[in-house]
Amino acid sequence: MILDEIRLLNFRNYESAEVTFSPGINVFIGDNAQGKTSLLEAIYILSLARSHRTNHDRELLRWESQEALVEGRVSNRFGQLPLSVKLTKSGKLVKVNHLEQRRLSDYIGRLNVVLFAPEDLDLVKGAPQLRRKFIDMELSQMSPVYLHTSVDYQQILKQRNAYLKQLLSQQAQDKLYLEILTEQVAAAGARIICQRLAFLDKLEAWASELHHNISQGKEELSLRYRTAVDLPQAPSEENVYEALLAKFEEVGARELDRGVSLAGPHRDDLQFLINGQDVQKFGSQGQQRTTVLSMKLAEIECMQEMTGEYPILLLDDVLSELDDDRQTHLLKTIEKKVQTFLTTTSLDGVQEEQIDEPALFEIAQGQVQRLDD
Repeated sequence: MILDEIRLLNFRNYESAEVTFSPGINVFIGDNAQGKTSLLEAIYILSLARSHRTNHDRELLRWESQEALVEGRVSNRFGQLPLSVKLTKSGKLVKVNHLEQRRLSDYIGRLNVVLFAPEDLDLVKGAPQLRRKFIDMELSQMSPVYLHTSVDYQQILKQRNAYLKQLLSQQAQDKLYLEILTEQVAAAGARIICQRLAFLDKLEAWASELHHNISQGKEELSLRYRTAVDLPQAPSEENVYEALLAKFEEVGARELDRGVSLAGPHRDDLQFLINGQDVQKFGSQGQQRTTVLSMKLAEIECMQEMTGEYPILLLDDVLSELDDDRQTHLLKTIEKKVQTFLTTTSLDGVQEEQIDEPALFEIAQGQVQRLDD
């Protein structure tokens, strides 16, 4: 999968830009606040129709602009595919091959990306929602079924939480309706948990091998899905559904007291273990960084396994955060098989000998100039 070109109109500090990319490594060089990360952000938006930096689309519009446009052309095993995302203050419009997509879930998955930014180094030691987001964002790109299930779950969960608040404030009395919502949220939750477990099995197989190699055989990485639900030995949608219902019954009184759902995959977590020890609690900073690097590289391989194509890789000023050994493993793993976009203030902190014939772009004040033509 290759992103051939991108076109921006009134996006962030870009009034207008058209850039053609190399199928290999593309390096964006420039001082801070010139537009390097914004260009990576535009690629991310072209993939997922949302930013990784803000939840407010209006922040993506250039000053005093009413709308912004991100367009691109993707080449994959089926041919070339135009994609576009129009952003306005009131919403967004997405198109595939010039045809409007009524649902975002029908758009996502056309251009798959893996983003690695400095904040991702908090994946291990950060809050559980970071790890849930990590699972959801990657799995949603690979599996339309998971994406649809996730959207359904969030809608039902929102309804259930709203009704619990009505019961708490005595604006509602009907417990039968709560039972119906509970059954619906448990059914969708069971599908999500089972799909997450299957995905994490694949991810662990890749991450464990990669971590073993990066640590020179000294460390074994394993993943553990953490949930308050008592999962059976052989989880299936049916028995996980029953386990969720049992959990909702157990916490039912507390839910009514607090007006919020206290069980389900929206509260689950992912645990990383090195040689059986919790990396978050007992791992050194180096072990934590190696764990994150292994996970990011595993994402790439897992996407190829599940979709038949490698994603594109976005590296937002992250090489400066990695030592020489980790840089080497990262660049060697992606060499000649993953189209990569890399931002940096200079190449001084990058092992240039590890980058094979990169395309160099200088970015200054929202202007992009290719340097290696």
